[in-house]
Amino acid sequence: MIQLTIDQKNIEVEEGTLVIKAAKQAGIHIPAMCYDERTAHFTSCMLCMVKDANTQRLFPSCSVKAVQDMNIITGDEELIEFRKIALELLLSEHVGDCEAPCTITCPAHMNIPLMNRHLAKGEFEQALRVVRKDIALPSVLGRVCPAPCEGACRRKSIDGAVSICLLKRFAGDYTLLNISDERSHSTKNSDSFAEQQLPATGKKIAIIGSGPSGLAAAYYLQLHGHQSTVYEKNTIAGGNLRINYTEDQLPKDILDKEIGHIEQTGVSFVFNTTIQQEDFNTLLHAFDAVLIACGRDFKACTSWNIETSETGVKIDKSNYRTNIEKVFAVGNAVRSNKLTIQSLGQGKEVAFSIDQFLTGEPVIGMPERFNSRFGKLVQEEYAEYLKESTDYPRVNPEGKATKGFTIEEVKEEAARCLHCDCRKLDNCKLRNYSNHFKANQKQFTPETRKNVKKHIQHDLVVFEPSKCIKCGICIRLTEREKEKFGFTFIGRGFDVEIGVPFVVDLKEALTKTAMMVAEACPTGALSMKE
Repeated sequence: MIQLTIDQKNIEVEEGTLVIKAAKQAGIHIPAMCYDERTAHFTSCMLCMVKDANTQRLFPSCSVKAVQDMNIITGDEELIEFRKIALELLLSEHVGDCEAPCTITCPAHMNIPLMNRHLAKGEFEQALRVVRKDIALPSVLGRVCPAPCEGACRRKSIDGAVSICLLKRFAGDYTLLNISDERSHSTKNSDSFAEQQLPATGKKIAIIGSGPSGLAAAYYLQLHGHQSTVYEKNTIAGGNLRINYTEDQLPKDILDKEIGHIEQTGVSFVFNTTIQQEDFNTLLHAFDAVLIACGRDFKACTSWNIETSETGVKIDKSNYRTNIEKVFAVGNAVRSNKLTIQSLGQGKEVAFSIDQFLTGEPVIGMPERFNSRFGKLVQEEYAEYLKESTDYPRVNPEGKATKGFTIEEVKEEAARCLHCDCRKLDNCKLRNYSNHFKANQKQFTPETRKNVKKHIQHDLVVFEPSKCIKCGICIRLTEREKEKFGFTFIGRGFDVEIGVPFVVDLKEALTKTAMMVAEACPTGALSMKE
């Protein structure tokens, strides 16, 4: 056994132990992407660099063995900057999206591709859960949203964007409405689709205004276990949703049913109540937090000692907090906006901030995650993306937009989705580390990018070489497991790539290690199909 110090922590390990493994045994995490304990080391990502405290020399912890009296630093400013640069160099050759362009463009950041996949398979309950995770009024929005997501859809440049708005509307209507048997396989009560609610926390929130932002905030706060009470000056909830749209654009019974669903979660409504200064002071004392969602009636806020400007209530844009610690503001009360989807998205975001406040966490708002993006498809890439889609043209509903899709139409249209999002959205090491070290994907932008290719012949996995960082883990694992073909390095120098040798397909290359290499791949280059 030998003794050494890592981050001022004295530890004892067996002689010959790699520094990265010694640190792990001591509970110290050193970031790495090309390291896999099952294989011999192959230093390529340079993310695991550490520093010898005595000599100030940097070295890769995945390939250097610990020695007696070694003194290691794993995370000073120089190392953090080094790792950031290492990530930016890897990102310069990484061609792939984390989240799909439609999701990024959606003001509520809904996982549109996942909704589409569920709808294409007829999994309507699962699709609705995906939608309601980010959008509190899917049936309403499916009728009034101008669909900025469709403008960003990659299918648009091929043969027309996916009809995202009508698909979202179907997901909402499927359980909200009493659809006839010919348009639905089921007339289940919406209770069977109820969202999971956290246990009651005992915290209470007063929400002033029942427009889309106030309704969304009440809904998501209720799901977090906080009791929401909505105060509305009119006799019925809905705010401008009842004023800005005709009956043809937004039938009032649809709006009433969606508000009813929100009420079923436990949200309380108090109508015919205009909040005066004395009332506001009462709310401040009676509730744990107050949310101002009163639309353009924000001028009364000045008498409540809330700071305002000509445009609306002044807030911290990162968390929607006003100058009073327990008071938040959202929607048109902050800034005039005509997009219902934006108000609904802000309602979800402010609920996140209020939840942080009520649970004693730092109120930093919803964190933005790193997103790899590579821009528009070129014509040569159309066929690659269509491999995971269908060649159907955009579906126009038989009943036109007023009646929406039939079940057959919704499955056909949803299947047109190109699967632009990454299959390793939440467990890609490249994304997670880039987010942690605040890497800039454009720091070392090449003059030309690699074209996207997709190898989908395998029953279990997909291989997208444009996302590969050449860590070599798949090569070492397939060699260790004695695959006949497996993976190998192809080419030399800067042009080297990882691929399948001898022009065989992916199914022949991975006969027994498909799941293993997909799990081990640090990016979305190798991933499970489902």
